[in-house]
Amino acid sequence: MSLTVFTVVEAFLEILAAHGIESIADVRTIPRSRHNPQFGSEALAASLQRAGLEYSHLPLLGGLRRPRPDSRNLAWRNGSFRGYADHMETAEFEAGIASLLPLAGDRHTAILCAEAVYFRCHRALISDALVCRGIEVVHLFDARRREPHRPTQFMKVRDGCPFYPAEQGELPGGGAGEVVGEDAGAAPAGNNKMMR
Repeated sequence: MSLTVFTVVEAFLEILAAHGIESIADVRTIPRSRHNPQFGSEALAASLQRAGLEYSHLPLLGGLRRPRPDSRNLAWRNGSFRGYADHMETAEFEAGIASLLPLAGDRHTAILCAEAVYFRCHRALISDALVCRGIEVVHLFDARRREPHRPTQFMKVRDGCPFYPAEQGELPGGGAGEVVGEDAGAAPAGNNKMMR
C-alpha cells in the first residue's frame, strides 16, 4: 500500500497547478496565521517562489473594514460585509483593484484570503466588483472543482460599481423604486479572467 502525506502548502500548490494559476494576490489585511504559519506572507511567498509562482500582497483590498454610519449598503446584515461594501466605494479600493488588474492581465491570478470558502469572505464582494467590470471570476474549491462567480443576489449596479441597498418598498405614486444603471444579474461581457 502506498502512503502519501501532504502538508497544507503542498496540497494548496497542487490546487493552483491543477487550474494553471501562476500568481497569488493576497487580499488579507494582516497576511499571517498563528494556526498555519506556512501561510504567513514571508513563508507563503517563499513556497510560491520555489513552485514558480508570483506572490503579491494587496492590503488596499484587505478586509476587516467597519461600516460607515451613513452606509447605503444596508442589505448586508453582517457589519463586516457592510463595512467592506462601504470600503468598495472608496478611492483606496479603486487603487487596490488598479493594482490587481495588471497582475491578472499578465498571469492567471488567484486572490487569497484566510477563509476557505469565498461566500464567507470579502472575496465575494471583490468578485462582485470584478464581474461589474466585465471580468470573469472563477472560484476554485479543489483540484477538480471550480465554478463561475454568481453575483450576490441583492447586489445592484450603478455606473459599473456594485452596491447593496436595503429593499425599497412602494414609492408615493405607485411602483417600486428603481436603480439607475446596469442590471445586477447581467454583467457586461468581457474576456478578462480572474481566478480565485
